[in-house]
Amino acid sequence: METFKLKIDDRQINAGGGDTVLQAALKAGIYIPNLCYDPRLAPYGGCRMCIVEIEGTRGFPAACTTRASDGMVVKTYGPQLDRLRLDTLELLLSDHPTDCLTCPGNQRCELQKVASFLGYNQRSLKPRKSDHPIDDSNPFFNLDRNYCVLCARCVRTCDEVTGINAIELINRGDESRVSTFAGSRLAESECRSCGECMVSCPVGAIHAKNSPVATEETATICPYCGVGCGIYLGTRQGKIVSVRGNEASPSNRGSLCVKGRFGINEFVHHSERLKSPRVKKEGGFESAEWEEALRIAGDKLSGYKPEEVAVIASAKATNEDNYVLQKFTRAVLGTNNIDHCARL
Repeated sequence: METFKLKIDDRQINAGGGDTVLQAALKAGIYIPNLCYDPRLAPYGGCRMCIVEIEGTRGFPAACTTRASDGMVVKTYGPQLDRLRLDTLELLLSDHPTDCLTCPGNQRCELQKVASFLGYNQRSLKPRKSDHPIDDSNPFFNLDRNYCVLCARCVRTCDEVTGINAIELINRGDESRVSTFAGSRLAESECRSCGECMVSCPVGAIHAKNSPVATEETATICPYCGVGCGIYLGTRQGKIVSVRGNEASPSNRGSLCVKGRFGINEFVHHSERLKSPRVKKEGGFESAEWEEALRIAGDKLSGYKPEEVAVIASAKATNEDNYVLQKFTRAVLGTNNIDHCARL
């Protein structure tokens, strides 16, 4: 990719063709306050927090929608810029709850990060009280419009990443809000419960139900199907409490389905989950070692005719494992009675 040089805050940095000013700055470790930017989404320029000053350009363009070019000179701070950002932030916070310590987005909130970076510590506008009803119909996450900053990241993610278009920004001005078609609840909409909107939300407007903060994360592969999505399992006191996609994984690039994001901790810690082979003895099932279970299974199978045997493959196995299983079924057991459980 073609590269070129530009100056940001008197630092000469390299940028690639197609980079916006915001992307070039972030890659160089220069933070520009932003709320509506998401690297997976097309530039939007809605929050107006990333405004910058560009030599030879009138006004203060948004860094997320302005393409970087060779020789460009950019300033990300200054008395006028800082004042404009603080005014924008003040307007956002005038219609935003102040219960940061109990907010589900606390310590993971990009609005907090922006306010801290700008040194915001005192309100000058009288706060307005929002009282939007909370949509808790989805089994995995809530939609609380009282915390929404109308960045449209959730809406754009549902459109550009998942292609579902279950939510949209409706109305204008003070009446603007995120809504499903005809204003129905999330559980009654086209929502697939994948949680991509929740991941993209920069505040606590869309948050997972019963999701403690993980103290440790482990990179692994989602076990639900053979796609091999990369995930990070968040654990706390030895228990899985969260799952997030691995953006570096070529299989999913950070995206997950509803089963991968919300189903793993449920089945891993389910009280009825089998943790060892079970053998039926005297009318009941007892735990057994793998060697004993495999010997019993082999002895039992050898006593049946091929047409009396059926095999169920697993959607949680890889394509290669399932191929070997069907080969074993047809070539060794001598039957075509094989099915799968990919209807999870």
